[in-house]
Amino acid sequence: MATNRLERSLRATFLGIAVNIILGCAKFIAGVFGHSHALIADATESFADIFNSLIIWRGIVVAEMPADEDHPYGHGKAEPLAAAFGAVMLLVAALWIAIKAANNIAIAFDPGSHLVREAPKWFTLVILAGVVAVKEGLFRFVLSEGTALDNSAVTTDAWHHRSDAFTSIAAAIGITVALIGGPKFVCADDIAAIFAALVIGFNGVLLLRPAVRELMDEAPDHKLNEQVRKIAETVEEVGRVEKCYVRKMGYHFYAEMHLQVDPQMTVFHSHEIAHAVKNRVREKLPRVRDVLIHIEPLEIPAKKSA
Repeated sequence: MATNRLERSLRATFLGIAVNIILGCAKFIAGVFGHSHALIADATESFADIFNSLIIWRGIVVAEMPADEDHPYGHGKAEPLAAAFGAVMLLVAALWIAIKAANNIAIAFDPGSHLVREAPKWFTLVILAGVVAVKEGLFRFVLSEGTALDNSAVTTDAWHHRSDAFTSIAAAIGITVALIGGPKFVCADDIAAIFAALVIGFNGVLLLRPAVRELMDEAPDHKLNEQVRKIAETVEEVGRVEKCYVRKMGYHFYAEMHLQVDPQMTVFHSHEIAHAVKNRVREKLPRVRDVLIHIEPLEIPAKKSA
């Protein structure tokens, strides 16, 4: 499963890199010759996405590395770390696009400015239509892979593609308004870029939150915790599960629990029970990589004297 998961994750990431290189170059060239600031901003985000995908690629590879002396719990945290980086990159891209567009609008409305802004060319709309179609299709494919593999880094990469589609739609609307409205509406191109930046920034915040929660070892779905408890209690001679904690490390989970057993039981026998619990939990829930168990004496009510 681990090898197949790594291959699928890398395939989705490399596909995104290849598409972003092609579309980024096409948008930048069309933006320069088509006099569209929104299209140039859109191209810039695509180039930023390439860098982001490279970071996610490394995060995915590192996360699959086996545990070692320095990382006894493995390297799974590399996945949410890469996802957090990708989310921050979205926020940075949104800020850059918004500042650039706002500056262009300020210059256009400055009475003392002698800069004449040319209207965007019609062919930029053709480029954008193709970009939206490709990016939306790529988003759906990468998101389905990220969801199926429970890979937060790949999921974040997918939303980079959706954000690119949003910026392209906004740019197309702005260019259309500028072409129909004439010179007075040339700034519609930049207003559209600001709107796209807001959407990108919002997605960045949404994606950053789960990545940070995983990095902070927030407890996963409580249903998983209950599953681990119930499985442990099915093992014979387990009196009660006193405590049970589960945390996520990349694709896998690590559980810690306190088991109560008969206080008269030998150390050897309680050790066997602990191993039986660990094996059963891992058998029933393959994504649980390890279970750390602490044995506690079961509190047995004293018998009332006759």
